[in-house]
Amino acid sequence: MPVSGATILHADLDAFYASVEQLLDPALRGRPIAVGGRPTGGVVLAASYEAKAFGVQGGMPGWRAARLCPELTFVRGSFREYQRLGDAVMTVLADVTPLVERVSIDEAFLDVAGSTHLFGAPEHIARTIRARVREEIGLPISVGAARTKHLAKIASQVAKPDGLVVVTPGTEREFLDPLPVGLIWGVGPVHQARLASHGITTIGQLTATPSSTVERLVGHAVGHKLLAMAHDEDTRRVVTARRSRSVGAQSALGRRSPEPELLRAVLSHLADRVSRRLRATGTAGRTITVRVRFAGMRSVTRARTLSQPVATTLTLTEVAEQLATGAIEEAGRPEITLLGMSVSKLDQQHALQLELELPPPDPWRPGSRTGASRRAVDGQMDAIRERFGTDAVGYLPALMRRGQTVPDEFRELAERELDTGPTTRAGDDQPSERRA
Repeated sequence: MPVSGATILHADLDAFYASVEQLLDPALRGRPIAVGGRPTGGVVLAASYEAKAFGVQGGMPGWRAARLCPELTFVRGSFREYQRLGDAVMTVLADVTPLVERVSIDEAFLDVAGSTHLFGAPEHIARTIRARVREEIGLPISVGAARTKHLAKIASQVAKPDGLVVVTPGTEREFLDPLPVGLIWGVGPVHQARLASHGITTIGQLTATPSSTVERLVGHAVGHKLLAMAHDEDTRRVVTARRSRSVGAQSALGRRSPEPELLRAVLSHLADRVSRRLRATGTAGRTITVRVRFAGMRSVTRARTLSQPVATTLTLTEVAEQLATGAIEEAGRPEITLLGMSVSKLDQQHALQLELELPPPDPWRPGSRTGASRRAVDGQMDAIRERFGTDAVGYLPALMRRGQTVPDEFRELAERELDTGPTTRAGDDQPSERRA
């Protein structure tokens, strides 16, 4: 059987977190459920397809979800099971090809060009994957197949729920043109609205629009990228292992006044998440970057490069706080809607070299007395959390912040896989379950 050429697959588990809950408790199957949240508050982490039919979505307040769907059942997240079952699915994919690029806990790209002589055409391989995941693990999975990663991902979204779409080479425009522009990787609600305001609602309409018009609507860099994706210009290959160049996290806030207490609480929570991931991999970074988004979608970034790489929560918090405060003061202290931070210029740091205390003292140097003490405290907290859970111990501002956001266990599932990518950034303080 000849190879079709659509040898890049994108495999994406359907409504993963909700599907796992329905697998674990058969009484929930066929019923609208929300993972996380509660009828009186909290944040919905994910929703089953039955709940999505009523408009329930991840990131929605629990009270609003309950109003939309009075029969909605709220369940707590089974975080260990998510990891176990997500890993089991990746094992199935690895049986087909060694070229598997896991991009989150529940999705991956595969290059099956070298596997067709063993398992048949890409479409047959995709059907085999879907059957095995359903039979051996019990979860639904959608697969898209195409010549490029971008097109394979779009195909898997079109295939949902629990389907398969193969884009045969030569039919790309026929497939893409009628699809909504929101399916393009990276098009969010804001850009989608700006494009729609000029009558651009489909991918075909986007490709027919002059680049100058698109760039005027969404900016030069974004416009150039969107047009390339719309024309299916994607040369990226499936990469099985990459070294992380940065680690980061961000938190959406709504519209908030930038009070010092808020900045300290949010940045402490972000620094806690980022520093734990750095220490878990034995790395530290010299450059700390802070992003502040103001009401009206305007964003600014500020960065500082230290003389030595750091991975301690308090140091990252203090540096980020200085950067964010400076950026907000320069902007005239408007309302803020998002804070983010990242650490880059990473190096291995499995142990600290203590330094002589020479004036002036610098608590940000990891080998100073203060720096070493901070690292020791973080190490003890890491050990306690490993044994008793994330919420067992922590810095007070970060602990206070946790109660207002998506649980860290949920967030860590996504961040664990993202840390293998070229840049790593957790999503806003709402879950990032895609168009499942």
